[in-house]
Amino acid sequence: MLRGFRGSTGERTASVYAALDIGGTKIAGALVDEGGSVVHRAELPTPARESAQRMARTVDAVIDTLSAAPAWGTVRGVGIASAGPVDTAAGTVSPVNIPAWRDFPLVESVRAHPRLLAGLEPVLLGDAVAMAAAEHWLGAARGVDNALCMVVSTGVGGGYVLGGRLHPGPSGNAGHIGHISVGIDGPPCACGARGCVEGYASGTAITRYAVRTGWSPGPGSQPSAAAVAASAREGDERALAAYDRSARALAAAIAGSAALLEIEVAVVGGGVAQAGDTLFTPLRRHLRAFAVLDFVRDLKVRPAALARDAGLIGAAAAARQQFTLVDGAASPVVPYRQGW
Repeated sequence: MLRGFRGSTGERTASVYAALDIGGTKIAGALVDEGGSVVHRAELPTPARESAQRMARTVDAVIDTLSAAPAWGTVRGVGIASAGPVDTAAGTVSPVNIPAWRDFPLVESVRAHPRLLAGLEPVLLGDAVAMAAAEHWLGAARGVDNALCMVVSTGVGGGYVLGGRLHPGPSGNAGHIGHISVGIDGPPCACGARGCVEGYASGTAITRYAVRTGWSPGPGSQPSAAAVAASAREGDERALAAYDRSARALAAAIAGSAALLEIEVAVVGGGVAQAGDTLFTPLRRHLRAFAVLDFVRDLKVRPAALARDAGLIGAAAAARQQFTLVDGAASPVVPYRQGW
């Protein structure tokens, strides 16, 4: 049954959830209904190199646009997915790709927006955890009790579903699989460690490795993971090797997670996953070599089902489970819990 509330006439009104997805390239916002469909959208470029105040004003401008939609009056919760690290307990964010935001009080800033309906408490989660929430609600991890969901793009992040519930950890950063070391003598990582998955598997790492081995894009094209994938599909050995290296690092990290947590399914999304079989074929092959114990041998790898909207849908899922109104009475929604 569609949840909602009764207006002054007693007529049931469908509820929606406001969602924000804050990244280094864009700040997106949406109103998402109970079925997970985006019913209204807003988006602005991220002023990532500008001041903290300019960033906050851009978030406010996205909320302004959402609040002009007729459905705004039926908003039952607000979810925020942000690039990390995040601190969900403190409500702060320190995105690596947004230098001006260090321990920025994002929840407090959104809560203070004048159009936010009284009594709504924003829910913060990392963008990769939001992806896990979305894929568990509606996507490739739906119906799976134990899953790892990964975003492989300019960075590598992840989130866990354990025992059928989202598991963000005390600070909201559990599943940050991009900074698990898979090479103790590997290349230095921006985080300060060595041999991190991100240094092998991200789109940036794929491009850098391909160029270093002599690959170059076609005339008029810029080096990118997508360009490397295109060359790999044409049989370029250097491009194929770059994706094989990425897949091997991902397989090692996924198998390690499965051995620790008995993950049943690994869902892989993000820009690099758009390479399709160029990534997934070597990933599954390498996984067979790493996941050899009996209890992890049947681990499945699936491409993410939700692409562009995963962050927004995941943020809405977090708001949806925090609370919903049924005939005017507060009632928890518990497909999984996130510490509430």
